[in-house]
Amino acid sequence: MNQLTVVVTDSVFPSLDIERSVLGAVGAHLIALQATREEELLEAVEDADGLLVCYAPVTQRVIERASRCRVIARYGIGVDNVDLQAAAARGIVVTNVPDYCIEEVSDHALALILACARRVVHLDRLVHTGRWDSRDALPIRRLQGQVLGLVGFGKIPRRVAAKAAGVGLVSVTFDPFVDAATCAAHGAKKVDLSTLWAQADFVSVHAPLTAQTRGLIGEAELRQMKPTAFLINTARGPVVREAALVRVLQAGWIAGAALDVVETEPLPPTHPLMTLPQVLLTPHVAFYSQESMQELQRKAAEEVARVLTGHAPHYAVPLPSVPISQGGR
Repeated sequence: MNQLTVVVTDSVFPSLDIERSVLGAVGAHLIALQATREEELLEAVEDADGLLVCYAPVTQRVIERASRCRVIARYGIGVDNVDLQAAAARGIVVTNVPDYCIEEVSDHALALILACARRVVHLDRLVHTGRWDSRDALPIRRLQGQVLGLVGFGKIPRRVAAKAAGVGLVSVTFDPFVDAATCAAHGAKKVDLSTLWAQADFVSVHAPLTAQTRGLIGEAELRQMKPTAFLINTARGPVVREAALVRVLQAGWIAGAALDVVETEPLPPTHPLMTLPQVLLTPHVAFYSQESMQELQRKAAEEVARVLTGHAPHYAVPLPSVPISQGGR
């Protein structure tokens, strides 16, 4: 019997000791790559029984080449870099870790909201130039009673709503898959998108990246926001049409934006978002804490181990249906 082989396509962790421990316990050998392109994966996955994937593109070609693969485990929540249709056609289980960084992302979203509300970065920059003038803070409004609009109302935005209530924000949300009673039970009033744009002083994006949400927020939506409002995005960059956001910010239609994610990461140095003073940027770190990383590594590796030992995973990603003619295995 051939030894089980698991390929880590890429990772951001200081070590893979957790994965080696979990998978070694079921007799699997780990091969670690740092692949960023499809071509780098094609040969490496040929003998893989499982894949652990961070940001690498697991395309149809990669999946078709991985003839032994039984499971693709994503380090994270979103699975937009995995071709789910191709995985379904091959009968490959796809997993994610939907509950690993709820506290971290909700903390980061709230931190960005507070930074915008209190003009923290703007004032810090001025102080570092030698200015010390409280008038530079103008205008700042009292946070109590302002409205937070949450686009999406899954696990993370529910924690954002709870934490935001502690500083006096009133939450409204739009999520077509969550009913009004559930929203209310978690501290937010369900509204339609037009109402959310019109009412919110801060719009925080928490929608997953899917074919339906790509480009969900464009110029028409942004122009419905208050001129004093801020857009916060800790979800996925392509949910927001970046060119439209730049136009709206340059025209002064909204007060600013705080972004942990963008369409193309990292941003090129000449990108307009890098130079607009009303934009706060962090490098896709909302998910991070030492504890969340260890939890992520362990849970993703455990999913691979479960599938390779004939058990059902805890976090199977729903896959698209496959025509009978395509079959599966």
